[in-house]
Amino acid sequence: MKIDDITISKIIIESFTKDFIDYMDVDVAIVGGGPAGMTAGYYLAKKGKKVVLFERKLSIGGGMWGGGMMYNKCVFQESAKKILDEFGIQSKKIRNNYYVTDAIETVTAICLKAIKQGLKIFNLISVEDVVIIKNTIAGLVLNWSAVMIAGLHVDPMTIRAKYVIDATGHASEIARLVVKKMGKKLFTKTGDIIGEKPMYADIGEKSVVKNTKECYPRLFVCGMASNAVFGAPRMGPIFGGMILSGKKVSELII
Repeated sequence: MKIDDITISKIIIESFTKDFIDYMDVDVAIVGGGPAGMTAGYYLAKKGKKVVLFERKLSIGGGMWGGGMMYNKCVFQESAKKILDEFGIQSKKIRNNYYVTDAIETVTAICLKAIKQGLKIFNLISVEDVVIIKNTIAGLVLNWSAVMIAGLHVDPMTIRAKYVIDATGHASEIARLVVKKMGKKLFTKTGDIIGEKPMYADIGEKSVVKNTKECYPRLFVCGMASNAVFGAPRMGPIFGGMILSGKKVSELII
């Protein structure tokens, strides 16, 4: 068979466009492809929800690829072990109920499992703005990450979502957009983003799950975004709270 360059290009454009149009109206839109966002997508899709995830970078996985300081191992506590097992991730128990995994296997296993379950992931797409109707999140405004990085004046496009999850990590980007557009109206003590506190893993891991909740009508935060919005310590290179948070936000929305 002769390989035709134009046919290949047409296949890519046609198949991508079909997928993109299909996911312009969804049950849940997740912003951020780290462990919390992908885990949320997996459990939502498992319950039959139409779920899309947007990641602005070329690769998914957030900071999990590098483990701690580029030692690509991930540590999880006992409470996260069942989720690791569900994803089929090999883990080794060491030192008082800690589990260690290979960072590369962990990221790729979560991603593949989520996709196979029905989560649709689009990379290289950034969220430029939010759609708010009657003081309620109703969708997202998207643009290519390359356009955003280059600072080009190219108009974005919009998708509709019944719920949005901010899984953008420390930056809590979607919650910040809401504050910028709507003022201090978040469900926090101040109505604003309180901000992330210094590292304290013991408190941070508990808080990241506790703070996984709705922060504005139909906008939920999970992962490190939840501690940034509601004001709690970061936890460093332990990832149990991330996947537990992803599972919890799925349950809250369901």
